Amino acid sequence: MLNYSIISSPIGKLCVVKSNKGVRRILFANNYPFETYLQNNFPHEKIVKNNFELKKVSNQIHEYFDLSRKEFSLDIDIQLSSFYRTALTKVVEIPYGETSSYKSIAIKTGNPNASRAVGNANANNPLPIIIPCHRVIANDGSIGGYGGGLQTKRFLLELEGAL
Repeated sequence: MLNYSIISSPIGKLCVVKSNKGVRRILFANNYPFETYLQNNFPHEKIVKNNFELKKVSNQIHEYFDLSRKEFSLDIDIQLSSFYRTALTKVVEIPYGETSSYKSIAIKTGNPNASRAVGNANANNPLPIIIPCHRVIANDGSIGGYGGGLQTKRFLLELEGAL
């Protein structure tokens, strides 16, 4: 069973999805209607709207936007390939308010020529904000892409004081 809740934030509505193991997905408003997305992407799961079950997640996301939280302390339940998991583990290590390049993350994974693969891992990040892929930028200092849109990425980087 998956529980979900829709949270209002400065970057628009977010849909947070949680299994019994932990947070599985955060969706931006561009995946709206959320319910249709969930049914299409989790066809074998019972999906229940449950704000109470996601209260801790919701509180931590609100604290992040209120500038009172710089790290998340949540159980997560992500199902990714070994490389994507490794790359996103390195992304989590980027400190709040700082950025790192795709190339730098590739080097930290032990695959210095895997910048593009790091970009793909970020593009498939199921937990944006919690796994702060917005902190990964291009080698030339440009902000690169972002699943929530470049305006959202810029907002998050400015919120953290990284721009």
